[in-house]
Amino acid sequence: MTGQLEGRVAIITGAGDGIGAGVARGFAAEGAVVVVAELNEEKGRAVAAEVGGSFIRTDVSQRDQVEAMVQHAVDQHGGVDILVNNAWGRASISRVENKTDDNIENALAVGFRGPLWAMQAVYPRMKAKGWGRVINMVSLNGVNAHVGTLEYNTAKEALRALTRTAAREWAPSGVVVNAIAPGAKSAAYDRVMAGNPALAAQVDGMNPMGRLGDPLDDIAPVAIFLASEGARYVTGNTVFADGGGHINGVAWQPELDD
Repeated sequence: MTGQLEGRVAIITGAGDGIGAGVARGFAAEGAVVVVAELNEEKGRAVAAEVGGSFIRTDVSQRDQVEAMVQHAVDQHGGVDILVNNAWGRASISRVENKTDDNIENALAVGFRGPLWAMQAVYPRMKAKGWGRVINMVSLNGVNAHVGTLEYNTAKEALRALTRTAAREWAPSGVVVNAIAPGAKSAAYDRVMAGNPALAAQVDGMNPMGRLGDPLDDIAPVAIFLASEGARYVTGNTVFADGGGHINGVAWQPELDD
């Protein structure tokens, strides 16, 4: 490793497993001090101990907990340089007409409002330093409008709009904001696919590289770049780290009950 993030303080939400944990491990290997913000205390503490960082239990659907997360980074580590909005909530597969208000509300609370609150909390500190990195985890699901996952698609596309708007507004301040659309076996992916093994094999087979990515080996290096000094002139982008899946679109389609 090259120490690209030496001395930087990074908050990563949903870092207890999957992509968040992979990014946490990658950042720590590059010298960052990592704050693991995770709802599952057991998983979060384990990752924090592994990477030599700190843990704070965080439900990103609650504004007071998001603000406490940022204050924790300031109190424990002196500030915050990098924010990775990765946390996700419940996943379900059903038709548009069968989605409930609770499905939609949970998705927007965790997938859009939580990241917004975190960005609002870190921005004044980043602006004062003239340096900051925000990375939002979005999804090809939203770009392609995959069936069965309306609430997920909607929240992720809202987060992409937030990414681009903040990037435009914050560009003069030295704070760059980008999104990653990862094609990787995240914790949410594993939960959805647990009951759909044939679908999981189908998704792998449709990828141009024949597989979905690994959170540490395939996704973390992209996040490391976007968090580094090298990304100083890169903002408002969506990086598809998906083995080429976005080129023609991964047309996976689960069976939906009428």
